Amino acid sequence: MNFELLAFILYLAIMLGIGFFFFFKSRNDVNGEKSYFLGGRSMGPYVTAMSAQASDMSGWLLMGFPGSILAFGFGKMWIGIGLAIGTTLNWIFVAARLRRFSAAANDAITIPQYLSNRFATKNPALRIICAIVFFVCFTVYVASGFKAGGTLFSKVIPGLSADTAMLIFALIIIAYTFTGGFKAVCWTDFFQGLMMLVAIIAVPIVIVLTKEIDYSAINVGFEGTANEFVTNPFASSWKDIVSGLAWGLGYFGMPHILVRFMSIKKASLIKKSGTVAIIWVILTLGAAIVIGYLGRLLHPELIDLGKQENVFIDLVRELFPTFIAGILLSAILAAAMSTADSQLLVASSSFTSDIYKPVFRKNASEKEVLWVGRIVVLVIAVIAYFIASNPKSTSIMGLVENAWAGFGAAFGPVILLSLFWKRFTYKGAIAGILGGGLTVVLWIAFLSAKTGIYELLPGFIVCAILCVVVSLIDKAPSQEVLDIFERATNKKFDLLEDSTNNTSDIKAE
Repeated sequence: MNFELLAFILYLAIMLGIGFFFFFKSRNDVNGEKSYFLGGRSMGPYVTAMSAQASDMSGWLLMGFPGSILAFGFGKMWIGIGLAIGTTLNWIFVAARLRRFSAAANDAITIPQYLSNRFATKNPALRIICAIVFFVCFTVYVASGFKAGGTLFSKVIPGLSADTAMLIFALIIIAYTFTGGFKAVCWTDFFQGLMMLVAIIAVPIVIVLTKEIDYSAINVGFEGTANEFVTNPFASSWKDIVSGLAWGLGYFGMPHILVRFMSIKKASLIKKSGTVAIIWVILTLGAAIVIGYLGRLLHPELIDLGKQENVFIDLVRELFPTFIAGILLSAILAAAMSTADSQLLVASSSFTSDIYKPVFRKNASEKEVLWVGRIVVLVIAVIAYFIASNPKSTSIMGLVENAWAGFGAAFGPVILLSLFWKRFTYKGAIAGILGGGLTVVLWIAFLSAKTGIYELLPGFIVCAILCVVVSLIDKAPSQEVLDIFERATNKKFDLLEDSTNNTSDIKAE
């Protein structure tokens, strides 16, 4: 048997084993929905950190980002800088506060549920709007993961078509997400985050130690052409710099990352978790940039072939023995799987908790809700598969760009204002989500190519303006809403939660 394939099979067997372990372990779990979709708020700091970052980066980290550096140069480095800054600010300013607010807001288990509870409203409009945006954006995002996994599978298994490879990959992800729920996703993401870190750092180190490289040959055959490598990131246009940095704004609205903050045992553990996450992000993004640069020197032909996103795969196969290469290439599977599984679960939880149960089946049992959630996982996966397998679909990088902008623009300002502005209102949140999301769609359709500005930035700005203006025009929040804000910002909240670990006790107190 191909040793590369053997490594893949072993890795995938372990991931499936984790899913089935948590399925059988949770069969008699009394928390039901809360346990399946949020892990019962029992996740430790290290699992939370690694899971959040692994679910964040996807196959984009090992394929899309190094490929863009290889093809376009250090001007694309601003995306990595923006993401590093955004990650840091998200952990410092949002993580602990969201953990407290979601618990204070009637122990919310999804982002739409949190927003509705935060404004103490029974009106389902906001939850339905959020769930629809989630469904659309997550389907596109999952498609990017399927595309990355399918590309890798088709290279590892000779003769396997890309569509069949994607189908196999999708079935594996569905299996452990379907069975194990949030805990299975978090624990698989924890190990996958470690795998990604080791693999992406190992490649540039081995290249530097074993290869003789002519660093002056960076533009041989390309100088003076559109494919000339940009060696000075500050030589980039202001549009590239602003657009790259704007990627960092997306973090404030990413549901699959924000839900990790809500799942940690207590807010006091966030500092430790954030430190691990920030270090992980800086190391992996830095290594991805170096891989793109070294890949340009070693394999510039990838540009002509239009296969720059394969640079990590080609370098690993060139540098390492077959079985070790298989293990390191499993990091691409890890990246794609850790993001796709999280997004499938969050989209599923949003549909069941925010549309199905409150609108269609208010008296639905825990068991019914769980099975509806699993069916939604299947539906999203099927649609994502057809998007990814469509020959006209964009690249991995392009799919991620669109989904990232949609989430960041629609939810980023809304989450921030809900945590820091007492005067923020329900109508302001609805206006912001609709305005930000619509701006992204229109910008992609009519202005993105003309302006060269990443659609996330104008969408984020429009969302923020609408949130503030509509909230100020709207009547002031009720006393119940103000009480939720005061309770979540009270320093005693963490002490009460640490001592009781029970939200109902905290509310009573």
